[in-house]
Amino acid sequence: MPKLRERLTRAVEGRYEILDELGRGGMSMVFQARDVKHDRTVAVKVLLPELAASVGAQRFLREIEIAAGLVHPHILPLYDSGEAEGLLYHVTPCVEGETLRDRLKRERYLSIEEAVRITAEVADALDFAHTHDVLHRDIKPENVLLSRRHALITDFGIARAITLGGGERLTETGMAVGTPAYMSPEQARGEAVLDGRSDIYSLACVTYEMLAGEAPLAGRSPQITMARRQSESPTSLSLLRETVPEALDCVVLKALARLPADRYPTAGEYGDAVQLGSGMGSGVHASVSTPGLTPAAAAMAQTAAVTETAARAGKLSFLEELKRRKVLNVATVYLMTAWVVVEASRALMEDLNLDEMHGYVWVVAGLGLPIAVALAWLFEVTREGVRRTGTFEVAAATNPRWPLISRRALRLVVVIAALYVVFEVVRRVLFAPS
Repeated sequence: MPKLRERLTRAVEGRYEILDELGRGGMSMVFQARDVKHDRTVAVKVLLPELAASVGAQRFLREIEIAAGLVHPHILPLYDSGEAEGLLYHVTPCVEGETLRDRLKRERYLSIEEAVRITAEVADALDFAHTHDVLHRDIKPENVLLSRRHALITDFGIARAITLGGGERLTETGMAVGTPAYMSPEQARGEAVLDGRSDIYSLACVTYEMLAGEAPLAGRSPQITMARRQSESPTSLSLLRETVPEALDCVVLKALARLPADRYPTAGEYGDAVQLGSGMGSGVHASVSTPGLTPAAAAMAQTAAVTETAARAGKLSFLEELKRRKVLNVATVYLMTAWVVVEASRALMEDLNLDEMHGYVWVVAGLGLPIAVALAWLFEVTREGVRRTGTFEVAAATNPRWPLISRRALRLVVVIAALYVVFEVVRRVLFAPS
């Protein structure tokens, strides 16, 4: 957007010298600049003009001012903010490093130790912000900077400024505040009142992605993702990556609970639980108060309890495992389809006087592969489909009962049988002896 850069250059002339574009997103653009007064390199983030018009300068600058008061080792500080020529911008240090998104694009999976460390640092920063009544509302890999092996949260106050400043006007223009892949269910529903547990859910999504290589319950579109968040549970991490400890798996799934009441009450406790579950530390926020035990022994007891809970949740009978993986659905529909194909092919070969071997080769080549592909797509039993839809997860603590054969599979059996009847009627009409 050359025009936006030109407008920004004029707007901050004399204070900042715009150098290079660092990146852009759906709501803003970031430029590297030189602070003329202090002769230092900074980053200037400017809201897109259409968004700035909806937000309003006064609300935006007020929320940025509140966020500027957050001084924490893992929160990127704010140097300056302003409004000029209809543009809203704020200035931060230009730190060396990369975003967590850049790192995940390059490596996809992080080591368990690094994922736990990043989670703990971000959780500590969120806990500090929440105690000052400030929510982030848009925790995602793009808003986590990695600099010298430490995590820094960016864009504090931006999402809240957009939400409160834009109000209904943003909804009318179709702009959503937050990122669907990391939104909590209550945020996706558009609830007006959120608390720190919404940020905890978003952070748990980031933790999950660092360990599993993808965000939980990701769909083909933002709408599908948000819909799945309202009704489904994520796939167990220990099934997607066997090196993830069961206790850590249980901790992350608890933070991803659909109901806020079922999550950790504070970000600090989530960060501590992640460290406990991974065996990397005891944390400082967890409320471990077991009578008769020292703090260290109580922490070990808590870790053991988490592990035991995860183990109970992960035990499935052989039949439950088959049902959960939808193996029985595919087998039922495939057997019905195979019988229909063989019977129809046999009848056609007799009517057309086809050689038996050539006829069956034609059937397998012409119908076998499409049937297999269609079944894999329909029930999403491919490896990526299973990972994406969460049908390969362990049983929840409530031990839900899954149907032996799903309604979709039964409907398909009925449809296939009906099609076979129609085929037979048409065949007998066409090939009836005159």
